[in-house]
Amino acid sequence: MSIEKARKHLEKYGVADRIMEFDVSSATVELAAIAVGVEGARICKTLSFKDPDGGCILVQTAGDSRIDNSKFKKYFGFKAKMLPFEEVEELTGHEPGGVCAFGADHNLARVYCDVSMKRFDTVFPACGSDNSAIELTCDELFRISEALEWIDVSKLPDGDR
Repeated sequence: MSIEKARKHLEKYGVADRIMEFDVSSATVELAAIAVGVEGARICKTLSFKDPDGGCILVQTAGDSRIDNSKFKKYFGFKAKMLPFEEVEELTGHEPGGVCAFGADHNLARVYCDVSMKRFDTVFPACGSDNSAIELTCDELFRISEALEWIDVSKLPDGDR
C-alpha cells in the first residue's frame, strides 16, 4: 500500500506521526480542502508529467494553480504532458488521488516544488493514499520531498504571484 511507502519515507524525517488519515476521500483539491478544513489553495497537489527519458517529473504546486505550458516548456525543454492514468502508479509509486513525492523512486521521478506554494506558511500534500495528508512548512516540504529545485511553472487564477 502506498501510504505505507510514504509513512516509511516520512519516518526518516521524524514527521510520520503528523500524517492525517480521513474517513472521507481527499483525492482532489476540493475534497482534500474539506477533509483538512482549509482553503483549496493550501492543498499541495503533486502533478505527474511524462519525462521523455522514460521517467516522470513530479511538480508540487498550490491547489489553486495551473501549469503554465509556456513556462513548463521553457524550464524543462519539452511540452507538459500528464502521465497516462495507467502509468501513474508504476512511475510514481502511488495511485492517482494519493500521488506524492514521499517514497517516490528518484531513479524514475524527479521532484520539484513550484513557487505558488510560498504564499503560505504551511501546505498539505497527500501521503500516498486518497484519504491522507500531512501539514508541512514549505521548507519542510522541499527537504522532505527531496525536491531538486524551487521552480516557477504555474499560474494562479488571478494571474498574481
